[in-house]
Amino acid sequence: MFSDRLRRQTSLFCMPVFHFFNRFLTLLRMGGELVRNQTFEVAPRYKDLIYIGEGAYGMVASALDTTNNSRVAIKKISPFEHQTYCQRTLREIRILTSFHHENIIAIIDFIRAPSLEAFKDVYIVQELMETDLYKLLKTQTLSNDHICYFTYQILRGLKYIHSANVLHRDLKPSNLLLNTNCDLKICDFGLARVADPTKDHAGLLTEYVATRWYRAPEIMLSSKAYTNSIDTWSVGCILAEMLGGRPLFPGKHYLNQLTLILNIVGTPASDDLDCIGNEKALAYIQSLPGKLKVPWESLFVSANPQALDLLDKLLTFNPTKRITIEDALAHPYLEQYYDPTDEPVAERPVNVDLESETCSKEVLKELMFQEMLNFHAARSGAPSGWLTNGALVFGVADISERLRAPVFSGCSNSL
Repeated sequence: MFSDRLRRQTSLFCMPVFHFFNRFLTLLRMGGELVRNQTFEVAPRYKDLIYIGEGAYGMVASALDTTNNSRVAIKKISPFEHQTYCQRTLREIRILTSFHHENIIAIIDFIRAPSLEAFKDVYIVQELMETDLYKLLKTQTLSNDHICYFTYQILRGLKYIHSANVLHRDLKPSNLLLNTNCDLKICDFGLARVADPTKDHAGLLTEYVATRWYRAPEIMLSSKAYTNSIDTWSVGCILAEMLGGRPLFPGKHYLNQLTLILNIVGTPASDDLDCIGNEKALAYIQSLPGKLKVPWESLFVSANPQALDLLDKLLTFNPTKRITIEDALAHPYLEQYYDPTDEPVAERPVNVDLESETCSKEVLKELMFQEMLNFHAARSGAPSGWLTNGALVFGVADISERLRAPVFSGCSNSL
């Protein structure tokens, strides 16, 4: 009896041990490494992984790149269960592979699956940064020199982004990466949008855009226009947070967010309400008691006056009157860094096929796979449009035909 009970207990005890050992052997065979119960199949080039953080559909770890003995960041994304995640991942890949700028995070490598059938996760290798602005603000009070330098770098990166007809749409402290040299890089382009200024993009505002606390009022009020000024507002919110050490508009919900904004910037003048396309939103604002604008110096008593002047121009309610990125860079507050000859713009606009982003998950998956093949082909010097083995890279129509999935049927630009 006792021996049987001991055997059962021993068996129960050993089962998880054997399970772990078998999993460990499997990882070794696959070239994988375990990070907080997530398998990173990144060997043999990358090893010694250390957990950094995680989000809704991905995890980030640092790793040693054995080719040059430097550490990098590897973002593992598992997007294929949800079409929205596929869209965001494809969008970020396409945009970041087009960008080359000191203040924008760079893609170093993609870890390719051996085949489309084996393509289960996306591994994006990027520059490793020590922290982000969100974490820094939780632990430190920034000096005026730091605030000035960080603001300049954000605007410098945005100038490049906007010159490529891209709107970031989710600027916030956690998407601003930093290192010990105070270098700043903008990251996370999953909500970014290519917006041709010659076209009407009014319908695009139906999508959730930007974390609420950093969201421009015209987004919540269904603006008639869709411009890069939404990013400018977010920069103003970030500048205010650096000055005060806490978020300026920490709204709990839609109406509370709008109320917090109006409590500080004041009730908009009648001509500033013309940009509001939603009649219910317009009626709501007009029903509120009038509010006077709060002087910025009363909110940030020790702040540099020039910083407050720039803040005022960034947080202008009317997007058509809000300061442009170029004028913000030339503001006296940033005078010590301003150099238009060293503030590059994109060589050409980003050309992202909006229609392809609204296709099925199967098509989006193959498009991602082809983007990675194109990336490696370009690095190896293969002709544009061809893989390293000489095979032609398929376009979205070819992929859709093979998979019998619709490409343009039912696709919309509302994402």
